[in-house]
Amino acid sequence: MAGISDLPYRLINRSFGCELAFTEMISATALAHKSKGTLKMLSSTAGDRPLGVQILGADPEIIKRALDILSEYVFDVIDFNAACPASKVVSGGKGSGLLREPEKLQRLLKVIVENTRVPVTVKIRSGWDETSINAAEIALRAQDAGVSGLFIHGRTKTQKYCGQVDYSIIRKVKESLKIPVIASGDALTPELINKLFCETGCDGVAVARGALGNPWIFTETVEYLKNGAVPFSPDVYEIARTMREHLAWNVAFHGEKTGVIHFRKFFAWYAKGRAVRDLKGRAFSVGTQDEMLRLIEELQTLPSACHFSPNS
Repeated sequence: MAGISDLPYRLINRSFGCELAFTEMISATALAHKSKGTLKMLSSTAGDRPLGVQILGADPEIIKRALDILSEYVFDVIDFNAACPASKVVSGGKGSGLLREPEKLQRLLKVIVENTRVPVTVKIRSGWDETSINAAEIALRAQDAGVSGLFIHGRTKTQKYCGQVDYSIIRKVKESLKIPVIASGDALTPELINKLFCETGCDGVAVARGALGNPWIFTETVEYLKNGAVPFSPDVYEIARTMREHLAWNVAFHGEKTGVIHFRKFFAWYAKGRAVRDLKGRAFSVGTQDEMLRLIEELQTLPSACHFSPNS
């Protein structure tokens, strides 16, 4: 969730029931060099717990230096990213590029486990492409390296976020391991989250894109898993209230200029499903908090805008 899961975003989602959250994906190299922007990604509060820090890297010495810096911060989990399919990440042999080097990935995980005091998890994908589905092998290597849990996205690197999620490979990984397995991929609605549980036997489900502009997914999913029904769909007034709160936290955390710019994409996600192309287009040009608040007010007062679902 690079560029998304900063402190304001995490706090919004926690207010709707998100229990475990992770920082944005953090480069071990940038962290080792104490990049100012990277250190800010580690910002947290007492209400932002339990918290995981997700790191990205491929050089064991740089990862060790990054872990030394992380030891000065309070967090609960270190998650190692071996799943990101972005070309600029993979070209450096990081992220899902490590799926092609299972032995190297195992060594890196062992380095992390041996150089931190908190539990270590890893996120992987089903494989590089459909001809090299190796998640079960990698998962066993990760377990042998000492990780405490494993996240698996049921798509290959080449699929990125397209095509079908392979529930069978997630189930195979779950049946192969003794440690908890958390499923990922198309966890976009309570019904699809329930399907992940049922089809894979996983211990948990990671919600990522499903929470974009839709923090209600956590409350709704808990209710759905308990009673088989979604309790409500937020009306436009509740959505507008949440948007204003999120915007205020963004401005407080990033400053007005950066906070508003950062919120622009969230405006579009919150307004998803509405015929508000003009508003969304204007949102990407506003520069002040007051201007953004006026757009939120316009969204709230649109005709026939009483009820809509962010996932529609």
